[in-house]
Amino acid sequence: MTAALPLVALVDDDDDLREAATQLLVLAGYQVLGFSGGVEAAQAIGADFAGIVISDVRMPHMSGVELFRLLQERDQDLPVLLISGHADVQMAVDALKAGAWDFIEKPFVPDALLAAAGRATKARRLVLENRALRRAALSGAEQAFLGETSMIRRLRAMIPVLGQSDIDLAIEGQTGTGKELFARCVHRAGARSRHRFVTVDCAVIPPAIVEKEMFARGGSISSSHRGTLFLDNLDQADEDLQRRLAQFAEKRAIALDTRDPEAIDTRIIASMAEGRREHVSDALYHRVAGVPLRMPPLAERRPDIRLLFAHFLKKAVERLDRAAPPIDDSIHHLDTRDWPGNLRELENFAERYCLGLESHSEAAPTGRQATLPERLDAFESAAILQAVQEAKGEMARAIGLLGIPRKTFYYRAKRLGLDLRRMRSAAG
Repeated sequence: MTAALPLVALVDDDDDLREAATQLLVLAGYQVLGFSGGVEAAQAIGADFAGIVISDVRMPHMSGVELFRLLQERDQDLPVLLISGHADVQMAVDALKAGAWDFIEKPFVPDALLAAAGRATKARRLVLENRALRRAALSGAEQAFLGETSMIRRLRAMIPVLGQSDIDLAIEGQTGTGKELFARCVHRAGARSRHRFVTVDCAVIPPAIVEKEMFARGGSISSSHRGTLFLDNLDQADEDLQRRLAQFAEKRAIALDTRDPEAIDTRIIASMAEGRREHVSDALYHRVAGVPLRMPPLAERRPDIRLLFAHFLKKAVERLDRAAPPIDDSIHHLDTRDWPGNLRELENFAERYCLGLESHSEAAPTGRQATLPERLDAFESAAILQAVQEAKGEMARAIGLLGIPRKTFYYRAKRLGLDLRRMRSAAG
């Protein structure tokens, strides 16, 4: 599926200038919504607007500065770029100090407008991505499977359906893909959730205690009555255990020494490593695989990785009682790494990231979760520091690397509380 073009709301009462700027932005790959005035734009742009705003300052009925202030009340993280004539520069500078993203003086150089729009679009994308991650984490979707790839949406949709059914399941997948998590979600989704979810790891149970631990009164199978019996690593069960399990799966009863067989009302969910179906006997597999399922590895669902990482990071922050580090482009390798350990490996990485054992931008103040402005400030501070270091303390060169006006650079450094003198000495 083709990604949506970045969105720009362009506000200018001069039809010719608006048309020229629209053509410039469209040729650069933007989708443009044109407005002939501030009032019209204010009616169309709300919180969570998917793009940025570029507005002329001097317009009738509502100026660009008035539009900026109105939009800032709705969404303080919405980038608004102001285009001003020479007579309105001071007004635009005041707006910049109040939080406007940038201003460009007329007549503007096309490359300057595109560069400013590109930086603002990138920042807006990060803001909206973080909001989406937070909403997903708060929605309770983590109780099933987080993600928006088609295979995960399909599995998530199956959970309530399977939960209301008693059909047995056989789940195949690589290590760490969430086979047991899916089984537990299915268990919780139905009437059996009022009873036990009993796990038996077929890979580690010694043959000498199989009878006592599994098939005796009070053993694992008996304890799963009216609940769910999860047979983990079924492909690693020995031949005798597989034979006994096949008998139980067919009869749903365990034979006691001097008594009639004890009927067990249980649902069986089995898991096995991907590619090891041949290690499970046909007699057993076909009795437990009422619905065969496959858990996809992270390599097949890369668009979900950042969402999952944010979820695991949130859990780590809460468990370790630490400040939330920013989620930004400094961890670009999230999308390119192979993740052979899948969800388990990603969760471990998130915990190390939370502890500062993996590189990331400076964290927000301790004691609470970082707000979105704090995350963006951390990202911007890191970008300025990196530019100063690359320029070896030469501020003019650092400003050129960042691609922002000199006044904007010093204003933002001051707002962020950066000690440029110390940074220059350390980088020189």
